[in-house]
Amino acid sequence: KMGDPGRRLRPGQPDDDPYYFHVFNANKKSIAVNLKSDSGLALVKDMIAKADVMVENFAPGAIERLGLSYDVVREINPGIIYAQIKGFGEGSPYEKNLAFDMIAQAAGGTFSVTGEADGPPTRPGISIGDTGTGMTMAFTIASALHKRKETGEGHHLQVAMQDAILHYMRTNFATTGRTGKPAGRAGSKIADSQSAPKGLFPCAPGGPNDYVYISTSAANPEHWNRLLKVVGREDLIGDERYLTPHDRAANEPEVDEIVATWTRTKTKFEAMEQVGGEGIPVGPVLDTMELNNDVTFEQRGIMQTMVHPAHKPFKMPTWPVRVDGRPTRIKPSPMLGQHTDDVLRDWLELDGDAVAGLKADGAVT
Repeated sequence: KMGDPGRRLRPGQPDDDPYYFHVFNANKKSIAVNLKSDSGLALVKDMIAKADVMVENFAPGAIERLGLSYDVVREINPGIIYAQIKGFGEGSPYEKNLAFDMIAQAAGGTFSVTGEADGPPTRPGISIGDTGTGMTMAFTIASALHKRKETGEGHHLQVAMQDAILHYMRTNFATTGRTGKPAGRAGSKIADSQSAPKGLFPCAPGGPNDYVYISTSAANPEHWNRLLKVVGREDLIGDERYLTPHDRAANEPEVDEIVATWTRTKTKFEAMEQVGGEGIPVGPVLDTMELNNDVTFEQRGIMQTMVHPAHKPFKMPTWPVRVDGRPTRIKPSPMLGQHTDDVLRDWLELDGDAVAGLKADGAVT
């Protein structure tokens, strides 16, 4: 049984993808402990006694079989924040099932609202099931730590990936509440939109990602008039067919063609500059290579190059929040067990002989 597969991969082995490991383990330390060893388990319990937070996402029932259930951990450290991440929630008919990102997304609803209206459900292109669930738990852990300052009490936190996906589906459930029907798929459009234009528009020279997304607001009628000026169709300002957001939504194919006739003559960057310059919400469709090559991300510290001792330099996105105007500096992902000695010395005040004994016993590596 394993928990986070990104922690299990060993960068340096030819059959592994070191880049997967890098992006999820930058700026972390690694201690490798054999939880099936009596001395390894005892070591973890010693660490728990001094810990603020414990996070586990083993398969259902695994942490209990290891002897590290919440009841056990709470006896060791009553003030600990004990955080569990599972695929399906306690009380769910599927709570014993295994789940990965795509399982949680399918069961949580994102597949059902992604794809073309007349096509099959589609997996979203990002790992919102994994990363999105982790973000909800991280924020809750921070809140629990703040609360503990007032009460001195620990907390048992649980989040299921399926449940976290429902959280990110709030606007889709609002659609169901309003219509009494399942939220639908609409491709690049917004299902049941009450305004137009809203969607992707093709740009020159017609490559696979040569599109720009334009979204006029129903709350700002000037967006439409400004857009007509940009695309050279001032003659349509005041045209009753397109006068209100409702009118434009009712005539969406015509509205889209008015805009697309112009965008086909522009690159997505030209369209971005001209449309955005008039205060109209717009964004080019940028792929990972275009984003990777945009020097402004490096200049701002959003993209940084990880220099790793075992692999070639790797440019990757970093933490997007700037603290006091400064970006977080990226540190290389660790080799498994790279910091075992340091962590045991700093955390448990073990000397070199004690750590060597644990290694000889097979408790740590």
